[in-house]
Amino acid sequence: MKVLVADKLEDSGRRGLAEAGLEVLYDPDLNGDALAKAIGQSGAEVLVVRSTQVTRPMLEAGRLGLVVRAGAGTNTIDVKAASERGIWVANCPGKNAIAVAELAFALMLALDRHIVDGAADLRAGKWNKKTYSKAKGLFGRTLGVLGTGRIGTEVITRAKAFGMNVVASCRDLTDVRAEELGVTKVATATELAAACDVMTVHLALVPATRGAVGDGVFASMRPGATFINTSRAEIVDEAALERAVRERGLHAGLDVFVGEPEGGTGAVASPLFKLPGVIGSHHIGASTDQAQEATAAETVRIVRLYKETGRPPNVVNLAKKTPATHLLVVRHLDRVGVLAGVFDALKRAGVNVQETENIVFEGAAAAVARVHLDHAPNAETLDAVKTSSPHVLDVSVVALG
Repeated sequence: MKVLVADKLEDSGRRGLAEAGLEVLYDPDLNGDALAKAIGQSGAEVLVVRSTQVTRPMLEAGRLGLVVRAGAGTNTIDVKAASERGIWVANCPGKNAIAVAELAFALMLALDRHIVDGAADLRAGKWNKKTYSKAKGLFGRTLGVLGTGRIGTEVITRAKAFGMNVVASCRDLTDVRAEELGVTKVATATELAAACDVMTVHLALVPATRGAVGDGVFASMRPGATFINTSRAEIVDEAALERAVRERGLHAGLDVFVGEPEGGTGAVASPLFKLPGVIGSHHIGASTDQAQEATAAETVRIVRLYKETGRPPNVVNLAKKTPATHLLVVRHLDRVGVLAGVFDALKRAGVNVQETENIVFEGAAAAVARVHLDHAPNAETLDAVKTSSPHVLDVSVVALG
């Protein structure tokens, strides 16, 4: 099995793939048409990327069966196109959680202690202790955490160590989980914004979260409060953030922003970084050696299991619920051609199979096939299934709720 790695991957990851018996093709600079061509010409069955865009033409260019995002999220991959071609899409969630949480606090501290401007003045030969000695401190202040997944949880842990009070909001946050985390749960982002001194965002980018942090949220924040975003730029209405910085004196620390250069270097045109009280980093939340090693190890695990079992872990594009309405249960002797006959009878009747599994009993003498169907087979079809092979023992249909 060939694996095309079209982004930077730690040496340990490339070595692990090779040790798993995979042929590794490594070209971290591939993108665009060149990547589509490489996918077609290499015959690779697995594609590994980090920030490289994976488009429909790329997915249609060769014989890919699996795309792995060596990181959290899959927003750089055309998941819809992959699903339409039966290509698994998997990622490595949580492996960068500690690294991102650490950066969130680095931005908080840098804003509170004026580290960026102070360091710039020192580099320019200027001493201004009176200005840079003014800080509020984090102890006793309230941190609002929007999103309590793996990264949000790591942020909460560190906030507790800093002696901060924590309020949190997340669609999946239950009262029990909030109590376990030792946080005050609020229902909405605006309630969260109103309750905190510092707000940090740790949401995945999905349709429901795109632009979720806008004028209403920023208007609810206290004048002079701090806003941190190390998740996805598209979650924040940056025009609304710019207005809040100008009009309400908000401070902002951003690891992500609209218009980031796609490559390793480039020009930044965002007006946000020209405003006083706004600092940023170069989308480096996951860029620690520890996080990269952990992500590389998870990438190897995903690809190895795909090679060994045909089904990778961490898949994001499986249907949560298929159109199946009925379950056909076929008890049969474990003989060659039995299921072929069953499927042929269904095909002739125009009944589509959504999912199927064949469970073999000890001794491999008999098995039960469970076949999910898009509509109920009529009596004639059931009879055709029963008589499709002398090895069919029994047939029944169950309506799915």
